[in-house]
Amino acid sequence: MKTKSQKIIFAIIALVASLFTLDAQPGNTELMNAINSVSRQFDALDHRLDVLEKNIDDILWFERTGDIAYIDKIYITGPPPAKESNPTGQGAGNPLKFWSYVFIPRDADPSKKYPLLVFPHGGVHASFTTYYTHIIREMVSQGYIVVAADYRGSTGYGAGLYRRIDYGGLEVADVEASRQYMVDNYEIVDKNRVGIIGWSHGGLIGLFCIFDYPDAYKACFAGVPVSDVIARMGYKDDEYRDLFSAEYHIGKSADENVEEYRKRSPAWQVDRYRNTPLLIHTNTNDEDVNVLEVEHLIKSLKAAGKQNFQYKIFEDMPGGHSFDRMDYKEARRIRLDIYNFLNGQLTPPRPFKNIRDLEKAAYRF
Repeated sequence: MKTKSQKIIFAIIALVASLFTLDAQPGNTELMNAINSVSRQFDALDHRLDVLEKNIDDILWFERTGDIAYIDKIYITGPPPAKESNPTGQGAGNPLKFWSYVFIPRDADPSKKYPLLVFPHGGVHASFTTYYTHIIREMVSQGYIVVAADYRGSTGYGAGLYRRIDYGGLEVADVEASRQYMVDNYEIVDKNRVGIIGWSHGGLIGLFCIFDYPDAYKACFAGVPVSDVIARMGYKDDEYRDLFSAEYHIGKSADENVEEYRKRSPAWQVDRYRNTPLLIHTNTNDEDVNVLEVEHLIKSLKAAGKQNFQYKIFEDMPGGHSFDRMDYKEARRIRLDIYNFLNGQLTPPRPFKNIRDLEKAAYRF
C-alpha cells in the first residue's frame, strides 16, 4: 500500500509525463484534471504537516513552561461558521468548535482569585505557538492566568478550521468566547480583572474585543496592530490578497467590496471604542504592518475625540515587526512598560519591578 507521500510523488510523475503526451491547451480536460488532482494532494499534505508541527509544538509547551504553569487545552465553541457549504444540511448552524490554551501559575491558591489575560495570536493563518514562550513565562510569573485561543482560521487542525477563517469578523467572537469560558468555569479567575494583549493580527482582535465587549475588559495592549485592511491590500502582494478574496473567506477583493474590508479595519471603526484603557505600540521599520496603518488608527482615535488611550511610535527598532517580542534587553524594557500599563489596571500578585524580574522569569534563574 502506498503512503500519502508516495501517492503525491506518483501523481507528480504522472503529471510531468502527461506534459509530454497531452496537448497543453486550455480546453484539455484531462490535463487540467491531472493538475487539479496534484494541487489537492499538496493542499492535503500541507495540512497534515501543519497538524504534525502543532502536535510537536504542544509538547514543547510543557517542556518550556511546565515548571511554572499548569497547561491545558480546552475544546470550546464560538458562533456558527460565517459560511456554510450546505445551509440546510445536517449540522448546519451548529456552533464552531475550536481549541484554546490555558496557563495557570503552579503556585496559584485555589481559595484566591487571579487576573486573566486573553492572548489572541497573530497571523492570517497561524496558531498560538512556543514563539511566545518567554512572554507566557513573564505573564505567569506575575500571577496572571492566560487563555490563548486558536480561533477559526488557525493552522494545525486541518483544512476544516483553516477554511472557517473570518478575519476581523467572527474570530473576535471566538476570542471573547475563550474569555467567557474562563470566567464561567474557573473560580480562581477574577471576572473584574481581565485584560487582553495581542500583536499584529492579535492586536486587531484585541482592539475589536474592547470595541465590541467594552464591559468585559479592563485594559488592552495592541502591539503593531493591523489597523487598516483596505490600505493593507494596497501595499501587499497578490498572494496575500488572495487569502482574503478566497471563496471560503470574504470572497471578494477590496476594490469589489470596500465596505466589507472597512468593517474589518479598526481604524475605520473607532466610533465603537468606548473607554477601556488602551496602549498602542508601532515601529517605523515594521516590515509587516506598515506604520501608516497604526498612524491612521491613532489619528482616527484623536479625530473622534477619544481620550483613554496611549501610544508610542518607535523609531527603527531592531526586530522590525517583532521589535518588542525579542529577547534582547531593550525589548524587555519595552515589555516592562507594557506590563506596568496592564498591571496598573489588573493588579497581579507579583508585578515586575525591573528588568531583572523579566530575566529571571524567562531564563529560569
